[in-house]
Amino acid sequence: MDPSPHAELAFHIAASTGLPVPTATRVVADVIAFFGETTEQFVRRRHGELQRRGHKNARIWVAIAGELAGRPVGAGELSERQLRRIVYG
Repeated sequence: MDPSPHAELAFHIAASTGLPVPTATRVVADVIAFFGETTEQFVRRRHGELQRRGHKNARIWVAIAGELAGRPVGAGELSERQLRRIVYG
């Protein structure tokens, strides 16, 4: 395994779960990438996912606002108008 800034975390996960170190390293990288999205990237991605599932925008904006509030590093409260501007410009 190459030294990385998150090697200690990967070793901890491997030890506590029984996962092989390379798998734990990939899990750490995936989680960091997932939570590394900017607010704009997250809003656009989730809007597209929810639209593809057939949800209407009125429901999507409420869902996205709630999800943003629960993220580890909060984006701050965004209004429906601000969310629409992120998606549609």
